[in-house]
Amino acid sequence: MRSLLVAAAGLLLLGAAPHLTPPAGEAIAIGTSYRLSAPALGGERVVNIALPASYAADKARTYPDLYLIDGGVDQDFVHIVGTSRLGDAWGRQQEAIIVGVETKDRRSELAGTTRDPALLAKYPTAGHSAEFRRFLRDMVKPFVAARFRTNGKDGVIGESLAGLFIVETWLREPDLFGAYAAISPSLWWDRESLSLEAGALVGPRQAGRRLYLATANEGADMQVPVDRLVTALGRARDWCYAPRGDLTHSTIYHAVSPTALQFLFPPQTPPDPQSGFEIPCSRKS
Repeated sequence: MRSLLVAAAGLLLLGAAPHLTPPAGEAIAIGTSYRLSAPALGGERVVNIALPASYAADKARTYPDLYLIDGGVDQDFVHIVGTSRLGDAWGRQQEAIIVGVETKDRRSELAGTTRDPALLAKYPTAGHSAEFRRFLRDMVKPFVAARFRTNGKDGVIGESLAGLFIVETWLREPDLFGAYAAISPSLWWDRESLSLEAGALVGPRQAGRRLYLATANEGADMQVPVDRLVTALGRARDWCYAPRGDLTHSTIYHAVSPTALQFLFPPQTPPDPQSGFEIPCSRKS
């Protein structure tokens, strides 16, 4: 009984203790947000820019650009900036300017056109990926080139519907970016129409445009359009297919993004083999 009373008294004393005022803090900034006009997309879009750690110190140095689809602060911006900074520190990849492009209506902005009545009934705004590509080409890329020290090389990364957008861009407008990383692309969209067209779209236009394709274990039905795309890739050069059957749609992005960034921006000096920084490809060219 006495021990219970002592414990209760201690709790009362703790509860009565004054709250300590924390010392003055300082905000942690990882980037800067800009609002760009995007009339075709229904208004403005936020573009988040994170500069490399060395950017301020070396005024003469230029950098490649990494365009991140779904690049809002509450989307994938923080994740990819952290991944890139860690890759920089380990010499796994080149330092890059991160350009996070926010999306709002992802099925409108990232998915291609569809005539599927079921999809249109469920997602009536869907099918305007070409408009989002135009926004990147005509607004975002000129904005970045005019304001930051870019070296003319760039890459793009995204997952799920953003991965679908990236595959579609590589197939239909490959000169928009220099290198592509599509993580678990939603190739099921529009009854797998993009993979069905891939064989006719892969050709000389993709020359010099590298592609990294990573997929999770999402079931046999989801694997069908992936296999169809990989077959079409056999006509291209400089691509890597990395199936990850040990991962799910929910876990693959964080797991493979370091490898994807290494593929997009390989370091000038190859990493020490003992570091384990390999780029495993089930199939490649």
